[in-house]
Amino acid sequence: KKINLTLMANRVTAFIGPSGCGKSTLLRIFNRMYDLYPGQRAEGQVMLDSQNVLDPKLDLNLLRARVGMVFQKPTPFPMTIYENIAFGVRLYEKISKSEMDGRVEKALRSGALWNEVKDKLNASGLSLSGGQQQRLCIARTIAVRPEVILFDEPCSALDPISTAKIEELIDELKEEYTIAIVTHNMQQAARVSESTAFMYLGELIEFGPTNKIFTSPNDRRTQDYITGRFG
Repeated sequence: KKINLTLMANRVTAFIGPSGCGKSTLLRIFNRMYDLYPGQRAEGQVMLDSQNVLDPKLDLNLLRARVGMVFQKPTPFPMTIYENIAFGVRLYEKISKSEMDGRVEKALRSGALWNEVKDKLNASGLSLSGGQQQRLCIARTIAVRPEVILFDEPCSALDPISTAKIEELIDELKEEYTIAIVTHNMQQAARVSESTAFMYLGELIEFGPTNKIFTSPNDRRTQDYITGRFG
């Protein structure tokens, strides 16, 4: 409640706050994933290019192509690496095999995975390591050409090396996409984002440039959280 903020185009916005404060719930509103949870509803407006995301007449498949999401745990489909990428594209477009091959390669390159999997595209996506699976999920999201990518704690299940690769990738992706990331890692929020939103008990407490939020926040609760006094 009382959420009012703007995600700047081609920038990374981080959402921080204690567990259960509403960060992931807010992310699920941005692409209407909350519709999949019985009993949840949203009020107000979420504007994307002058269109209200909460409009009940909105085509949710098209919305979720425009606003992609990468989850806390990697969620590759039980199919080949190639088909993991091609599957989503086929939902929205009819293209030739050669065009699809190019689309798959471009997505895997954008996901920083191509060099690791180019010789085994017919292997199962489930055969990859955890970090590779998460990059496959990012590539799968990129393949349908979204405008916004939502990351819900994308590194929480990954080792430090895999985490560093994902962070580098996010820094590259913001050149083409608008990005929102939920994270419990304060250092990660400081490293990857230009803006940070601090949430507490379902409310937006403070929102502003990341360097200001982390060095001179306006609200004492923000200061207490980022210095580890609670959360």
